[in-house]
Amino acid sequence: MEEKLIKEHHLAREINDLKNKLTRLGAIVEESLVKSIESFLNRDVEIAKRVIRLDSEVDELEVHIEEDCLKILALHQPVAIDLRYIIGVLKVNNDLERIGDLSVNIAKTSKKLMKIVPVKLLDSMVLTIELVKKMLKKSLDAFVQSNTDLAYQLMEEDNEVDRLHKKTTKKVLSKIITDNKNSVNWLQMLTISRYLERIADYATNIAEDVLYMVEGEIKRHTQ
Repeated sequence: MEEKLIKEHHLAREINDLKNKLTRLGAIVEESLVKSIESFLNRDVEIAKRVIRLDSEVDELEVHIEEDCLKILALHQPVAIDLRYIIGVLKVNNDLERIGDLSVNIAKTSKKLMKIVPVKLLDSMVLTIELVKKMLKKSLDAFVQSNTDLAYQLMEEDNEVDRLHKKTTKKVLSKIITDNKNSVNWLQMLTISRYLERIADYATNIAEDVLYMVEGEIKRHTQ
């Protein structure tokens, strides 16, 4: 009985350490996204470089978290909610790493835009930027708090991001015809809109992972 309690204590401690590491990864990725958008809006090359440098830190921590998950699975063979939590962490870990990569892509695209004359930011892009930042923060809060209400909200917000991205795409295609001299600029803006739309998808994935951890049901590909 005592040996079982010791094993349960060790498992609880390792799961808590895992949660802390994933929370730290989430904070770095959130900073990366915010800074990448800042570099885009302010045409700041130094901030863009900062985002690119953060990528190695994200990648390193992502690998450590995956290794920790596999070690816990092998040594403790968790079941029920603990098993769901470890699987959920593996999935969230991957989603955050992808968001980090997309933030780097935004920063790199921003650097390209700094070399050409700026155009006025589309209203749909302004709305997308604010919504995606809120979605990432909300997804991280949902994970830390195991909050299913926040998770369900994110699924609705993802639909709004999709709508805004379609609106941006339509507007950019029109601008390429009417403002041909700035076509490269408009196309790069569309590229950033696409990156933001993908980040919203990954934030929604995190919400679905939270629902799996708490409720034990896979929500992907369902209404």
